[in-house]
Amino acid sequence: MMLKAYYHSPIGIIEITSQNSAIHSILFVEQAFKNDADELLNNCLLQLDEYFQGQRKEFSIPYQQEGTAFQQKVWEALTHIPYGQTWSYSDQAKFIHKSQAIRAVGGTNGKNQLTILVPCHRVIGKDGSLTGYGGTLPRKKWLLEHERKFS
Repeated sequence: MMLKAYYHSPIGIIEITSQNSAIHSILFVEQAFKNDADELLNNCLLQLDEYFQGQRKEFSIPYQQEGTAFQQKVWEALTHIPYGQTWSYSDQAKFIHKSQAIRAVGGTNGKNQLTILVPCHRVIGKDGSLTGYGGTLPRKKWLLEHERKFS
């Protein structure tokens, strides 16, 4: 059974879904509904709160995203970008030993359903520009500035 909880962050409402003892999505939404009570969701809410207060730099929540082997490698690479730092899409492609797959890496980042937990906001253009973020570029900018403030 799919369960949902909502977190009111400084940059908008975040919907968290869980199923089978794993978080499946953390996405910005326009409206919150009633939170389902569940130990995993409550732990995720707590860890998000600690993150937004600048007290948490790494998450310890079980999660699962459906995707191809390539997509899993791309998303796994995101978890290796240190808090408060950024990589380019080229850096990320090199990390997974697919240096020619920059566009595929960018496209896969765009399919990430675990915003903040799998930190695709830490990937920027090679020229340092803020590019592509499903949660909106103003949120991406806020998240990067927030992490730099506490790193």
